[in-house]
Amino acid sequence: SVYLRGILLHCFIQKKSAAEAHRILVQPYGDNALSDTTCRDWFRRFKNNDFELEDKERSGAPTKFQDKELEQLLDEDSSQTLLELGILLQVDESTVSKRLKGLGMIQKQGHWVPYELKPRTTASTAEKKRIFASHRIVPGDEKWIRYDNPKRRKSWGKPGHASTSSAKPNNAQASCCKTSKNLPGNA
Repeated sequence: SVYLRGILLHCFIQKKSAAEAHRILVQPYGDNALSDTTCRDWFRRFKNNDFELEDKERSGAPTKFQDKELEQLLDEDSSQTLLELGILLQVDESTVSKRLKGLGMIQKQGHWVPYELKPRTTASTAEKKRIFASHRIVPGDEKWIRYDNPKRRKSWGKPGHASTSSAKPNNAQASCCKTSKNLPGNA
């Protein structure tokens, strides 16, 4: 700690050796005192006129992030991958993985539900029933193109909690974009 390093600096100023400083620290602090090697390292820094008691930034030291940041990102979108979370938090994927495991999070595959009920869906139900018969008539010169193909993604969550759900694609309703074969370029 910085406090113990301050005591080492005081011993250095009093012209004591690193071994003497270590013995002075061991008397009151016992096992919580700095090791003999650590005392020697600090005395070496003091001899080089480096009296800064805080740790220096190391180039290889990983960036630290708070679990709150990770939880906030997962609250926004729980289906983000380790790579995406790592980029947002500016850390390696393995660091994110370790923190997620530390939080008790596991990756779950989302599940399909029969359909997604939206306000506009309920409002137009009567209208769809009224015009349903006209949608079943398909002229022979048109071809149908499927455009609705949602993909389930895994999401992070706590064990025992429900995973995310996605509306199962309805193949009959998904094919609603049509083109006419008679138009130029659509043969």
